[in-house]
Amino acid sequence: MASYLDFEKSIQQIDDDLANAKIKGDVEAVKILEKNLERETQKIYKNLSDYQRLQIARHPDRLYALDYIQAILTDAYEIHGDRAFRDDPAIVCYIGYIGGKKVIIIGEQKGRGTKEKLYRNFGMPHPEGYRKALRVAKMAEKFNIPVVFLVDTPGAYPGIGAEERGQSEAIARNLYELSNLKTISIAIVIGEGGSGGALAIGVADKLAMMKNSVFSVISPEGCAAILWNDSSKIEAATKAMKVTADDLKNQGLIDDVIEEPISGAHRDKENTIKNVSDYILKNIEELEKFDVRELAALRMQKMFKLGVFAEKNK
Repeated sequence: MASYLDFEKSIQQIDDDLANAKIKGDVEAVKILEKNLERETQKIYKNLSDYQRLQIARHPDRLYALDYIQAILTDAYEIHGDRAFRDDPAIVCYIGYIGGKKVIIIGEQKGRGTKEKLYRNFGMPHPEGYRKALRVAKMAEKFNIPVVFLVDTPGAYPGIGAEERGQSEAIARNLYELSNLKTISIAIVIGEGGSGGALAIGVADKLAMMKNSVFSVISPEGCAAILWNDSSKIEAATKAMKVTADDLKNQGLIDDVIEEPISGAHRDKENTIKNVSDYILKNIEELEKFDVRELAALRMQKMFKLGVFAEKNK
């Protein structure tokens, strides 16, 4: 059963009417309602606010990492464990082929349904998850296999156990090692890119965001609670933080924005998957023109440019 956000109520009504018309076999009504649905969807999705994009990024029907992996990766084989503590289900690692090219995909997986959400820890990795990601990335480096990171997490798990096992060190180690990784790397924010939990697998030659994804140093709820002592001011915080793909692209913090179908990734999954697959293949082909050491140097230069500013004389 489809889920609808608050601003999608008019779309839900048309969907319900369309379903009833199909049951009754009313062909004319179906044609009219389909046109109405397309028109209403375009009207709503062409004028989304930052907060509405945040809601879409968190939509329960949105594609998760495993949805992309299962759709675009052939001969897929899962790689488990950090070889130190355990296998963290919040991060999944697969090796396989996309369009004939061997790749490794490392993604954060939130899970659907109560049982799987608990198993995946709601997509919040423990330190062993990041250590698993780094282990697999270093394996990709050894065999010169391109790595694709799929970012989708509210943040790294902040529990006592995670802190005791070195959560901050694991994130910092990933930032350090992935900055100098000597193989092709592409990171895509497919939903929610939250804090250091997203940064830990967000360092790459190409960093892209889906059109309706977000990337931020803290959740808008957390920002509102700190600034105004009122987490209900999430809408104002979302706008002030500039967390959308277009905002970050304009600020030069990401390389590309991957377009979604007009109705969002959660309503047109087939075309969304195609857009992501095409982006990966296109950029792997472009990056293959560079020597891996040159790629690492260019990646470091890109990192050093972040946050650079110039003061004008008064």
